[in-house]
Amino acid sequence: MKKKNYHIQKQPFIVPTDDGKLIEEHFGNATDGNPNISIAHMIAPSGWSEPYQTPEFDEYTYIIRGQKQFIIDGETIVLKQGESIKIDRHTRVQYSNPFNEPCEYIAICTPAFSMNLVNREAE
Repeated sequence: MKKKNYHIQKQPFIVPTDDGKLIEEHFGNATDGNPNISIAHMIAPSGWSEPYQTPEFDEYTYIIRGQKQFIIDGETIVLKQGESIKIDRHTRVQYSNPFNEPCEYIAICTPAFSMNLVNREAE
């Protein structure tokens, strides 16, 4: 049988969280062991936030619905549905959803997201 040159992801890895955020990794370290890229579908509930971090990967975010707040090197940016952003590696950033509705988005990291590379600050 010939090997297929594609892979359809039907069972993304659901990352366990304790902050109500849904993280479904479709490709990356947790799903297929790929250290070069991670692609995740996420839903951040209203009121969600993460500590500041200075990741060792580039992160691309595309907002499907809702809004997401980014504090990047002290500048506050709000993205809305249909907007996207690339944040360069080694940039200090804080992600949050201080808005009334959940925010659904896609995140792509190169190299792949890893707790060893995210460099979250203590809260």
